[in-house]
Amino acid sequence: MDARPPVALVHGFASSAEHNWAATGWLDLLAEAGREVIAVDMLGHGRAPRPTNPDAYQSVESDVGEALRGRGRVDAIGFSAGAGVLLRLAVARPGQFRRLALLGIGSGALDPPSPAAIITALEGEPDPEDTQGVVFRRLADGLGNDRAALAAFLRRRQAPLTTADLARITCPVLVVLGDKDPAGPGDALVATLEDARLVTLPGVDHFGTPSDVRCLQVVLGFVGE
Repeated sequence: MDARPPVALVHGFASSAEHNWAATGWLDLLAEAGREVIAVDMLGHGRAPRPTNPDAYQSVESDVGEALRGRGRVDAIGFSAGAGVLLRLAVARPGQFRRLALLGIGSGALDPPSPAAIITALEGEPDPEDTQGVVFRRLADGLGNDRAALAAFLRRRQAPLTTADLARITCPVLVVLGDKDPAGPGDALVATLEDARLVTLPGVDHFGTPSDVRCLQVVLGFVGE
């Protein structure tokens, strides 16, 4: 029997476990490696409830933590907003994780960008010049999301993470970023973590990271150690 722990997967904003991890091959590859998977749909996404009050989303991290209750130490992989949720959960529960792989997250972990433009794209007509807003609007509609629920998710109150917070994370961390991802650079994030390394994917943007074969290879190798 494989003694390695389960692998928790937390998807990105406006996505779902099915879209982020099943459709891109992660679930199959982890199963082939003999790993048990805990694929979470964050509140407001996928098959999870979709409240439209921002106050309901104060439980996002604790909901993910609840999915891991009783599982001991786990490996975890998160993309974008899901990576941010895992970071906050690891700060609160530093003993929960054996290894953390964070995709599509970088300097924004310490200095979060305003979500105002994305909220505008969800609630009104996106600016054609705002590529990110247009993509998120299409992603939200294409996956059958509730745009009001997604806007509420973005409006939830979050205290900024500090370097002292992140210093609580002592497990090995892998940060994977495309060199065309506006979430980068990742150097400042990696520098705040006790045991972290950065892998940069040439020619890859934010949304292409989870499906890039180089990303799959390096992350699966990392959690397989």
